Amino acid sequence: MHDKQAAAPHKLSGTRHQGRPLLLIGNPGNKRTAGLQQARAALGLAPAIEVPYLNVLKQLEAGRHFDEIVRAALPADAEEAPLLRLDAPGEQPEVERELIAWGDNQIGFSDALLPFVELYGSGASLSAAAARRLDPARGELLYPAQWFRGYCCLLARLEQDVREALPQAQWLNAPADIAAMFDKRLCQQRLAAQGVPVPPRLARPGEVNSYEQLHHHVQHTGMHRLFLKLAHGSGASGIIAYQRHPRTGAEQVTTTIGVERSARRTYMYNSGKLRRYSDQALIKPIIDWLCAEGVHIEQWIAKAAHDGQAFDIRQLVAGGMAGHAVARRSKSPITNLHLRNERLPLADLNLPEPVLHHVKQTACSAAAAFPDSFAAGIDVLLRSGSLSAYVVDVNPFGDLLYHVDYEGLSTYEWEMKLLDEQNRTEGEATKGA
Repeated sequence: MHDKQAAAPHKLSGTRHQGRPLLLIGNPGNKRTAGLQQARAALGLAPAIEVPYLNVLKQLEAGRHFDEIVRAALPADAEEAPLLRLDAPGEQPEVERELIAWGDNQIGFSDALLPFVELYGSGASLSAAAARRLDPARGELLYPAQWFRGYCCLLARLEQDVREALPQAQWLNAPADIAAMFDKRLCQQRLAAQGVPVPPRLARPGEVNSYEQLHHHVQHTGMHRLFLKLAHGSGASGIIAYQRHPRTGAEQVTTTIGVERSARRTYMYNSGKLRRYSDQALIKPIIDWLCAEGVHIEQWIAKAAHDGQAFDIRQLVAGGMAGHAVARRSKSPITNLHLRNERLPLADLNLPEPVLHHVKQTACSAAAAFPDSFAAGIDVLLRSGSLSAYVVDVNPFGDLLYHVDYEGLSTYEWEMKLLDEQNRTEGEATKGA
């Protein structure tokens, strides 16, 4: 049985049948693209039409419109407007450099979808030309605020072109929703406004801009255990579990952020493993950098534990229904699977059935806060002791889950099956009208 949310599931507009083409904007050859194509083949569906991010960026810069790119990619005999799926833009350095270039505010691209645009400008920045010449060190955290601004510029351009010239096409996850999910500050605000339980924040966006201001708010609120997160990071990139002793002022930080210094420059990098700092001389520049790039700060809620290790849950929601889920277990407070933490089936946690149902309902409520999106991965924390559920992240690209099935299907098979069933149902309804 599916667990349904109270709100109606996201519906795709327009008349469709099984043959409606799916156009995938992503990076060819990666695990996401391969997984989706394998799922469609297993279900007997036509392959998704792949349009690489890099091609889209280059052609838009050359003066083409996205609707022209779409029409050129579609089969000549296509009778219906396509479904459009945006996948994660990561894992390809050329795309990363190009998005940083798009984030150069001198270019004049639209910031219509950029959350908290008034807060931008304090972090490091590059000209578009310099961005395209970047040759970063391995793992270097490259201009994250400018990268996100560039991605939001791209999302705004795609949304505008489709709205104006391909109104019958339909996004699976709308660009505006992707931008809002991606920015943790706006995402948590939207969830809270919808009554979805989220950890209390330390301060409003833009109120903590330095290490010293962090101390001021810690003393004022009494929140001495916090998570500081890069506002638009993913995969535990730019995350800090922060503790400050209320009497002595002693600090301890657990983070993925490393600091590299040379005679030429100092830069932050994603170490791929956790590091611990207690020296203020190391902690201060990291927090100052994080604040300059955009930070979301929330109360550290102690996670429930299994066999002495903290865990949280990634719950996939698609079409308004909760499907695949995996527990992420760690000896540290940071549970992301990118850090080689342990994945477990939910059944192994031996949680009471009402708690599992509560997790699914909470995740579905979070997804319902983004009504123009078909699927998202929802990260749910259970508080130690009470097992109360809190949503700590909503990932628009959170359906890449390994070694977990639901109703005998992989994540992509389940999503494509739901889309196909909806296509058939609405197609039959149209014929009978």
